[in-house]
Amino acid sequence: MNTTELSKDERLWGMLCHLSAFAFFVFPFGNILGPLIIWLIKKDEYPFVDDQGKESLNFQISVSIYAIAFTVMIIVLIGIPLLIGLFFFTFIVVVIAAVKSNDGEFYRYPLNIRFMK
Repeated sequence: MNTTELSKDERLWGMLCHLSAFAFFVFPFGNILGPLIIWLIKKDEYPFVDDQGKESLNFQISVSIYAIAFTVMIIVLIGIPLLIGLFFFTFIVVVIAAVKSNDGEFYRYPLNIRFMK
């Protein structure tokens, strides 16, 4: 599917799948719940949102696992810089994903564990 086949609404909802991860700043696990809610509501209506919603969910679950592991590593003092790096990395790639998704591109996150295919 190329970008000319995607409607403006489909691209908007695809972008929101990524941006809703910033709900983490509002409530715990918002980074998972935001994309999950949008994906569940729109996955049957738009194939692009189904794909990008799963991609966003997989990435946010992966980031949560990395954050837990890095939090444990605080004991040996390497966890603090790793958590800071993870925060900035996540912020940057989520913004990139949102922009590419709004352009109609099927974005794939780096360091993503694929739980849902």
